[in-house]
Amino acid sequence: MTTTRFAPSPTGYLHIGNLRAALFNAAIARQAGGTFILRIDDTDPERSKQEYIDGIMEDLTWLGLTWDRVEYQSKRLDRYDLAKQKLIEMGRLYECFETPVELDLKRKKQMNMGKPPVYDRAALALSEDEKDKLRAERGSHWRFKLDHKRIEWTDGIIGDISIDAASVSDPVLFKNDGQILYTLASVVDDTEMGVTNVVRGSDHVTNTATQIQMIEALGGTVPNFAHHSLLTGPQGEALSKRLGTLALRDLRAKGIVPMAVLSLMARLGSSDPVELRETVDEVVAGFDLKKFGSAPTKFNADDLGPLTARWLAARPYETVADTVGDLGVPAELGERFWNVVRENITHLGEMAEWWAVFRDGAEPQIADEDAEFIPQALALLGDPPYADDTWATWTSAVKEATGRKGKGLFMPLRHAVTGRTRGPEMADVMPLLQVKPKG
Repeated sequence: MTTTRFAPSPTGYLHIGNLRAALFNAAIARQAGGTFILRIDDTDPERSKQEYIDGIMEDLTWLGLTWDRVEYQSKRLDRYDLAKQKLIEMGRLYECFETPVELDLKRKKQMNMGKPPVYDRAALALSEDEKDKLRAERGSHWRFKLDHKRIEWTDGIIGDISIDAASVSDPVLFKNDGQILYTLASVVDDTEMGVTNVVRGSDHVTNTATQIQMIEALGGTVPNFAHHSLLTGPQGEALSKRLGTLALRDLRAKGIVPMAVLSLMARLGSSDPVELRETVDEVVAGFDLKKFGSAPTKFNADDLGPLTARWLAARPYETVADTVGDLGVPAELGERFWNVVRENITHLGEMAEWWAVFRDGAEPQIADEDAEFIPQALALLGDPPYADDTWATWTSAVKEATGRKGKGLFMPLRHAVTGRTRGPEMADVMPLLQVKPKG
């Protein structure tokens, strides 16, 4: 059975970069009728917070990316300890005593000599007495001993990959305080949970190489790995510094709809064009990992606005009735209100702005040349409620009284009534006004 997982660390809220791994792994599982696991990487007790766990689940639920079960790495520490003992007995895990400062000095010395900054395995030469002495005066950490041979696999996106293990430092699996690092915890979990496919960012390629050796050492089956490209800004700039502003919860607060996000992210970076989908099932059905490339992928949050606008414009009133009602729109006006504004909003937040205009009146935008015209025109308009023919009747009366016509007649009146230069047909606006326009 196909089994995938999404393993976020609950040290912050999900952002648009995290979403690619969640979406890709969920789509692969759903296409195969398999299992999608949400695995919370909460082995760091100081940085992991329940509010972030709740936030991760809220964001995935909002998007419609449901999981089949939840696993918490903090509840599996005994499994990691067993793996640690097994690797020690095999001679594949060894204790090291260098401090961060000492390791940094070693790296700098190697680079000054033109050598790659790879750990020199000095700890392997220590006698038991030397180890006892070091334990008494400082902490220790544990490294996995790599077999110095080429590590090769066929990546689901990048293609054939070959990495010389001798060019990579033996990875640290347990820190000085005993905390297990993701590198081994992930291997143990993937092996014991039967994970068959892993899609993650291309910054994990070296991790994958070392983890393949760990999986093999522990007797597991190596999953099918694929590494998607990293996102950049619209001009190719690094996106990492902006991810805080691209949290999924912030996009949701701005009124971006889930299907805009999923439709874009399911195709961005692939050879297929972005197509707005109606449901998560449609997104999954149209997903094809083989069509994604390895080049950096440009992401522009502004692309979510037009997609949201298109999705909203196609919504029947029944699907948004509760949202409209929550704005305070009277039930008898709800459907009319939605049909008037739905093609004039780019996100749900703008719906509230339009209702504020209809309910309270807009701050009129009056050009200097219209300063006398607008009060004269408004004097010819009665009080609400207005009818379907109010706009036609009113503009005819204003035209006759002032001699204005065409753009010179209609645009100043739109500006005065709505405070905007663009929007719905004014004939549709007038019956929704709850107060007389300000002059």
